[in-house]
Amino acid sequence: MKKLLAVFSLLLIGASAQAQDKLHLYNWNNYLADATVKAFEASCKCQLVQSYYGDNEEMLAKLAAGAKGYDLLVPTGNALQSLIKQNALKPLDKKLLPNLKNVNPQMMDTQFDKGNQFSVPYAYTVTVLGYNEQKMKELGIKVDSWAAIFDPVILSKIKGKVTVLDSANELMAAAMKYLGYSINDTDEKKWQEAKNVILKAKPYWAAFNGTSYIKGLTVGDIWLVHGYSNDIYQADEDAKAAGRKFRIRHALPKEGAAMSLDSLVIPKDAPRPDLAHKFINFVLDGKNGAELSNLIGSGSPNSASIPFIKPDLAKNQAIFPDAATTAKLEMLQDLNSKQRRTLNRIWTEIRAR
Repeated sequence: MKKLLAVFSLLLIGASAQAQDKLHLYNWNNYLADATVKAFEASCKCQLVQSYYGDNEEMLAKLAAGAKGYDLLVPTGNALQSLIKQNALKPLDKKLLPNLKNVNPQMMDTQFDKGNQFSVPYAYTVTVLGYNEQKMKELGIKVDSWAAIFDPVILSKIKGKVTVLDSANELMAAAMKYLGYSINDTDEKKWQEAKNVILKAKPYWAAFNGTSYIKGLTVGDIWLVHGYSNDIYQADEDAKAAGRKFRIRHALPKEGAAMSLDSLVIPKDAPRPDLAHKFINFVLDGKNGAELSNLIGSGSPNSASIPFIKPDLAKNQAIFPDAATTAKLEMLQDLNSKQRRTLNRIWTEIRAR
């Protein structure tokens, strides 16, 4: 009987330890390669459990409503800024992150987290134009400027074949760049100018679309999109896999664009900050860091990953821009409550007309 009790106790202890060794990651969908998950689990002898969100606002709202139990989050810059202001994050123990040296210095020390006290760059995307190369050539449309989605003269040739992101921040940023302004300029008069640019173009667009535009490009129903660099890469991969006779290309507008840097952060109340640090250091390894880029076409802030990234991907200027192009990119900053209300009102007016 004693032997049975001892065995039973050992089983309970083993089961308990197994239950405790879980890393809970609250992540964007399809933002971690399966190979990376399996390799990390083997490395840490733990289980990686992912939950997903569709945008930063959803993630912030869930946390504000009291959601707990997450060990890692992957916020974009302006959401990171908000989390730091809320004192919601745990400072990093950089002694546990020897691979931090692999991060490109240009991606460190951003305005969102000076000194990277709380965040480690994970991946980035650039908001660009994606287009059906065959159709644009046939129509003689040069896709090198935001004019392609805002100029009615150009749009009249492709009416109903254009989509723009269903995002106030992203669409206003594109319009602001088109007008020659910073995407972080909060002058309401300039916002009104941007609104008018959007309203003049809106009748020519097929939809505001932040989800299914990849499919639209892939099947040839949509010829031009305002979208994310990694999505446009995926659309081209899907078109090739389906044997389409056209290619989907990226175009980084000459006026510049918005860049979104996503970072790994540890919530202040994370149950397993030890495993969180292990994961961060793991994905900062060059080979591990390259797996996400190769999967979805995201940019990597990890310099050590570049040799492991597909050559055609690493050479793509819209995904891995050179220094001159990077200088034209801006990251959206967090808005205060008054600015947010103003932008929401403008967005409501845009969508209602």
